[in-house]
Amino acid sequence: MDDERPDPADLATAFVEAFRHHPSGAALISADPGDGPVALTAGSLISISAAPPTVAFSLSDLSSSSPAILRADTMVVHFLRAENVTLARLGATRGAARFTPATGWARLPGGDPYFPEVRTWFRACKRETLVLRGATIVVAELVAASHPAPDPAPEESSIVYLNRHWHRLRPLD
Repeated sequence: MDDERPDPADLATAFVEAFRHHPSGAALISADPGDGPVALTAGSLISISAAPPTVAFSLSDLSSSSPAILRADTMVVHFLRAENVTLARLGATRGAARFTPATGWARLPGGDPYFPEVRTWFRACKRETLVLRGATIVVAELVAASHPAPDPAPEESSIVYLNRHWHRLRPLD
């Protein structure tokens, strides 16, 4: 076993390059801690458990929306599709106005901001956070959901983010 440690700059470059070519799905996380709605696009959404339904995602310390999402007890997790690529880009653009009449946002009965054009979304309650250097991992339990009809062509409507661009999926067979 080699005990030599790699140069931290080389390791960081390798890390960025590896994840640039590792596709991720896209979710839009929206919340309102009481001082106005915020949203951001997350490529880090993961499934934790089906019983109870629980997800986790990472919030970068560099995101201007992260502090507000961390202050909120509840949030809405939107599963973005190809028809929502404008929202995906909007949520990933620093300083963009995400809550205007043009974005078509609304509020759920409990007050959570959401985007009705997104077919699949879940209202979630924050359960745990793990503060790390540069980011915070949020664990949230899903407590309410939209109920869209099954997607007849998920490979056509699914999107992934890869190498700084949005892509549709295509079967390998």
